Amino acid sequence: MLELLAAAALLTAQPAQTECAAPAGTDALLARPEHILVIPDWHGSVEIPAAFLGIVCEAAKQGPVTIALEMPETERTLFRNALSAPTEDAARQVLLHGDFGNPRNNDGRNSVAMLDMMVGFWRLKAAGHDVVIHPFMAVESRIAGRDQAWWELEMAYGISRALVDRPQARVLVFVGDLHARKKGYARFPDVGLPAAGHLHASDTFTLNLANQGGETWGCDPNGCGPNSRRGRYDPDARGIILGPVEDGAYDGVLAVGPTTASPPAALQDQPAVTSSGSSS
Repeated sequence: MLELLAAAALLTAQPAQTECAAPAGTDALLARPEHILVIPDWHGSVEIPAAFLGIVCEAAKQGPVTIALEMPETERTLFRNALSAPTEDAARQVLLHGDFGNPRNNDGRNSVAMLDMMVGFWRLKAAGHDVVIHPFMAVESRIAGRDQAWWELEMAYGISRALVDRPQARVLVFVGDLHARKKGYARFPDVGLPAAGHLHASDTFTLNLANQGGETWGCDPNGCGPNSRRGRYDPDARGIILGPVEDGAYDGVLAVGPTTASPPAALQDQPAVTSSGSSS
């Protein structure tokens, strides 16, 4: 009888089985030895946050995960409260009390898709997985008269704190694709060395996004709305493809296919204003 009770207790202590919609190639990515995996984002798409959630989901089935997000560090308590909310709807409402509910935040980092991704993290936590959200964007840390390079260094410090705080956890970073580079980019000299390049090289693995066309939500002088992207990568490719990219600036590629624009969560009940701008 004691053996049966012990076995029952062990079973109830295990995280619930979770279905993960992870990109093809996620298993190979998670088999890497690096503790910091950097996944890029374009801000304002449906597909990229969904892919990141799938990767986090698979990683959480293997062990503790710290989710490092390009969001204000001042949201840390709010995110902790969201993860500990009693229901999915309660978690969503907690998140909407932060930047997700602020209509002025419309650059894509607070989109409907991003809110759904955050609720997905709540589901993982509710299922018993060891996941923690670590927003790393410093507030009021810009140095007057200095260029973007200082901001990249600040971001790298914020990311590194995630590993310092939870050394037993794998850190999955979700950040703009330029910040995910390990090398400088001649097109943006003021960036200097991007954030990922400041991290410990042997413990950091970064992906680039395959530009396969589609749309993302963004703002320009003409207004905010879906912006088209001119695809340059095989539109039929899907999943994570490992191998050096752009002379080692990245360690692999994430291909999600042509993207769909996701509007800000705070404006999801309002009509979109289509912008005439486009990005390449």
